[in-house]
This record gives sequence, structure tokens and C-alpha cells, in this order.
Amino acid sequence: MTQTQKILVTGATGTVGRQVVAELLARGHEVRALTRDASKAAFPAGVEVVEGDLTQPDGLAPALEGITGLHLITFGGAAFTPLETGPRILELARSAGVRRITVLHGGGPTPLEDAVRAGDGVEWTVLMPVEFMANALEWADGIAASGEVREPFVSRLSAMVHEGDIGAVAAVALTEEGHAGQEYVITGPELLTVGDKVATIAAAVGREIALVELTEEQAVEQWRAAGLPEDVVGFLLEAYGNTPEVGRTVASTVEKVTGRPARTFTQWAAEHADAFKA
Repeated sequence: MTQTQKILVTGATGTVGRQVVAELLARGHEVRALTRDASKAAFPAGVEVVEGDLTQPDGLAPALEGITGLHLITFGGAAFTPLETGPRILELARSAGVRRITVLHGGGPTPLEDAVRAGDGVEWTVLMPVEFMANALEWADGIAASGEVREPFVSRLSAMVHEGDIGAVAAVALTEEGHAGQEYVITGPELLTVGDKVATIAAAVGREIALVELTEEQAVEQWRAAGLPEDVVGFLLEAYGNTPEVGRTVASTVEKVTGRPARTFTQWAAEHADAFKA
């Protein structure tokens, strides 16, 4: 039985952060959740909520008191800009006696992740998830309103991962031995096309859902109309039109680290079916 530990989770209100909190609680650990505005944060009973901002690390010392493990994100502030404060955060963490750190990879090199990798005196693990199953929630309004999904590149393959499994891998790495210096690519257990995903949601909701394939030009027009900035539009075109091999290759990380199989998209769709109903 793993000894109870106290973990500080940053980015705790995010898609992954909430799952890290939930998994740590389920494993019997104490959790302190860092947020920039505690009044807007809702967490399960037993979670200690503290205010803090990773862009202003000198104010984090009280939040780090008594902490054995730290989960970090690489972006901060209202604009979600790459954090430049990694060295100071690491210095404070070491001074507080933090033993282990997990970093949620930001999709490429970032100053904070670089600082963690280069740091001494702390065991670090980098979490590198592929596409989140939660991204399918972007289709919820269209499915609820008109019963259709409008997407380009519908034959693209994805090894998309349940966000709960990212949280589970983080929870283990933060509280158990054997994960120092590891880069964990985290995927689901199967490869899915867009059509597979739509069919799975349709089964969960109990209604037919049409899949409308868009051209690249139509997709760009749709994304711009939704207010996405040009750099995001370019990223989506590349990610969907030329998905990197890592994003379409199933890895066994979840089972190796947690001891149980990765959760399927069928499970995720059943858990979130209400989001797709009118």
C-alpha cells in the first residue's frame, strides 16, 4: 500500500488537472489544488484549494509547504503563454522538499519543461498525451442541434486517450517509485477514424448522427467563423491532415504504469452522452 502523500496540482481546473485531482483522491492521497481564482473553482470534498499564479512564482511558497509531489503545466496566465518561471518554481519546490514532479507536455519544447528536465534534486516525469477524447465535445452543439458532425480528413486515425487515464498515469508517477526521468506517451487502446468516433457517440446517445466531410477550404472557413486564430487554424490543418505517427500509434503506457487497460472511447462516450443530447 502506497503511503499517503500530499500533492500540489497546478492547472487544477483544466481538463487534465481535474483528472489528476480525482485520481489522487481515489488513491487515498491528500490534494492541494492551485487556481488563480478560488471563487470560481469547484472541487470534490477534501481538496484544499489555494490561490496562486505560476507566472508569479514567489507567491507559491505557501502552497508548496508540506508537499511531496507537484504536477505542473507549461502555460500560465490569462493568455496561456509559455511559462518562463520554471527555474524559480524548481528552486522553490526543492526548498520545500518536493520529491517528484510531473509535467504535462505542451505539444513542443517549452521553457518550463526544459527547466524541469535540467533540474537536479527532484524526480521528474513528462506526460505526453495524444489527442484527448474530450475534444469530441466540440461536436456537442452540432449533434444536439442538427444531428450532424462536420469535419475534414474523416479517414484520419487517432489513438485518442481518455483524459482520466492521463490523470491516472500522473497520479502513479507522483506517488510511486520507478518513474523518474521517463517520457510517457499516453494513448487510448485503439485507433479510430472520425467515422468511428461519430458512430460510437451515436450508439451512446441512441440516435443517428450524420458525418459531413468538409474540404480543407470549408474547414478553414468553419474554424475562422468560430473565432479560431490563424495559428490554431494552421495547427489543425497539419494535425488532422498529416497526423504525426505518435498520434496514430497505440502505446501500452496506461496499462504498464497503472496496471489496468486504457479506457475506450465507448466508455468515454457513455460517460458523456448527455452532452450530445438536445
